[in-house]
Amino acid sequence: MTTLCDATLAGLPARVSVPAYDRRALVPSVVHLGVGGFHRAHQALYLDDLAALGETGWGVVGVGLRSTEMGEVLQAQDGLFTVVERGPEGETARVVGSLLAYHYAPDDPEAVLALLAAPQTRLVTLTITGDGYRAEPEEALRDLPRSAMGYLVQGLARRRAADLGPFTVLSCDNLPDSGKAARDAVLEQARAADPDLADWIAEHGRFPSSMVDRITPETSPADRDAVEREWGVPDRWPVIAEPFRQWVVQDDFACGRPPLERVGVRLVDDVEPYKLVKTRVLNAGHSAIGYLGALAGHTTSYEAMADPVIAEALRTMVLHEVLPLLHAPDDLDLEDYVETTLTRFANPAVADTLARLCRRGSVKMPSYLLPSLREAREQGRPSGLLVLATAAWMRALRGTDLAGRPLPVEDPKAEALQALALAGGDDPRPLLGARSVFGRLGDDPALVADLEAALRTLSTDGLALAAKRAADGDLAVAA
Repeated sequence: MTTLCDATLAGLPARVSVPAYDRRALVPSVVHLGVGGFHRAHQALYLDDLAALGETGWGVVGVGLRSTEMGEVLQAQDGLFTVVERGPEGETARVVGSLLAYHYAPDDPEAVLALLAAPQTRLVTLTITGDGYRAEPEEALRDLPRSAMGYLVQGLARRRAADLGPFTVLSCDNLPDSGKAARDAVLEQARAADPDLADWIAEHGRFPSSMVDRITPETSPADRDAVEREWGVPDRWPVIAEPFRQWVVQDDFACGRPPLERVGVRLVDDVEPYKLVKTRVLNAGHSAIGYLGALAGHTTSYEAMADPVIAEALRTMVLHEVLPLLHAPDDLDLEDYVETTLTRFANPAVADTLARLCRRGSVKMPSYLLPSLREAREQGRPSGLLVLATAAWMRALRGTDLAGRPLPVEDPKAEALQALALAGGDDPRPLLGARSVFGRLGDDPALVADLEAALRTLSTDGLALAAKRAADGDLAVAA
């Protein structure tokens, strides 16, 4: 057996779960832009669950926009790939069959546009990261598109010309309001090319928001080798994930929707309360353990959570500083959600790299952690550990951990922010002057003093004392 594909599927070990349905019967009605590890461990898996229940109307066609490698692998494997779930109690391996085909858009943009304009296409899902939601108005309708928004607009234009209704655009990215981000970018691009088209999209199009959640570390060569060695699956790009997964979707579709409620997806009128809890607890928690752990010399989330100083700081921050700011949906128990999240972070079988958690801090921190810090200060609530997590990011921007070892800074604003961090040292004012990142936090003199005290304590006394003072609300003693 040389590679995973349709022809070798029957020869896999019996303990590997494989599609029991006829893949040829699946209707390719879903197009996904931005096929990566997360999509394959999440949305594609839910649609595979549906196919296993006999719901054959929701097969997926993947579209890549940036890299050729994923497409080369998936095409060679007939769209098949393996999801290995690793938990404290063991592993499971499952081959997913819902992805029927793959196109690399820059190589054949016309094929992608034809796919989007096809009558059977009813839903377009997105995992294109925040940068993918920029409108590119210079991509006129007469030119072949280069961006995700360009493909969406031109695909919708062709559907309108063919007297077809629009497909639904469902963003699955971690954005404050993913549906609005997609709608605004599509309408801006459409309006620049054809105002009548923009009006048609605004009236008939649907852009539901969603909240997605599953820890999916990047697949390493060691992971790939382990999947073949331990499971007998020669998959060139398997996906490793935790057992937990969650999907909450706004029930607002243009031309029918997959019956996702049959496979555990929560369909709701308003996603935002669920998304707010997730971003303020899980995403902000990831950033906190990322920077605190990296400064302490750890390399994975499991190592960081095994450090009692970091684990206790995170627990206290979430329970006593973040949770009082949140209003949970009626069907969500906040304290149970926190305990589940902390258990997930400490899963030794899925050790996410801190380098990945620390990437793009200038995007993540203003979206996930700084809003809680701002609200806690405005309401006069405890915020010492939120301050410490922010100070840890500021300290990490200097490019070394607390022992002076190199610490890579991977950020779209790395050059500017690192220069400010190095210039300020333990004085946070230069960084706080970057208002596009920190907003008006620098206008709070007491917060500036607390951040300076946290930075100074980290530099002179280390993480343990800084965490104790932050938890006790005594950061000012270090000033």
